[in-house]
Amino acid sequence: MTLFKNSGWRLWWLMLLVLVLDQLTKQIVIANMQLFESIPLLPVFNLTYVRNHGAAFSFLSDAGGWQRWFFTAIAVVISVLLAVWLARNNKTQLKLNLALSLVLAGAIGNLIDRTLYGYVIDFLHLHYQNWHYPAFNIADSAICIGAVLLIWDSFSNNEVKK
Repeated sequence: MTLFKNSGWRLWWLMLLVLVLDQLTKQIVIANMQLFESIPLLPVFNLTYVRNHGAAFSFLSDAGGWQRWFFTAIAVVISVLLAVWLARNNKTQLKLNLALSLVLAGAIGNLIDRTLYGYVIDFLHLHYQNWHYPAFNIADSAICIGAVLLIWDSFSNNEVKK
């Protein structure tokens, strides 16, 4: 139990929350939308159901199937490394622990998709006129926010004063 109180794992609840939100929103999309269906919500934002068989920005999405297992293996290795890193961090390293927790939750969220379906479910779609940002999901958002926090942490003192 001390692992969850005195290490980066004290943010386990955040990881669980992100993971549940990610999987819940994906299930809502699957249950209520057809593949490639797009629902405009704002002039620059749609819900658009797509399947990403590759990595970020559909990298290697048409590689023939081997990429599923390659990206699954990478996600497992990264998840294990992040889990160990969190376990070794002191609870006072709040920014770093928050960053690692978000990245880990996002990695596991997309890993679940890739394992269950062979692809990642994406549905958040930003666009402006003819410009379209690739669709993404809650897990991707958590990974990006975590990455920004990691960069910020690397340039600052992340110890919380007692």
